[in-house]
Amino acid sequence: MNKSQIEYKIRELKMDYIRVQGDIEKLESTGHGTSKAEEMLIEMENELKELNEQLLAAEK
Repeated sequence: MNKSQIEYKIRELKMDYIRVQGDIEKLESTGHGTSKAEEMLIEMENELKELNEQLLAAEK
């Protein structure tokens, strides 16, 4: 992936992250379990970390 593709993927992932956070809030307010959504956030955080590392490498 080139730098602009990585940046696009990061923006897309951040939007998904915010959406999942909102879903968790809704689930919590209705008394439903949030473990699957929380696992998704952890996976997204790991992917963001990897993408940020790729972006740093692409900028060098």
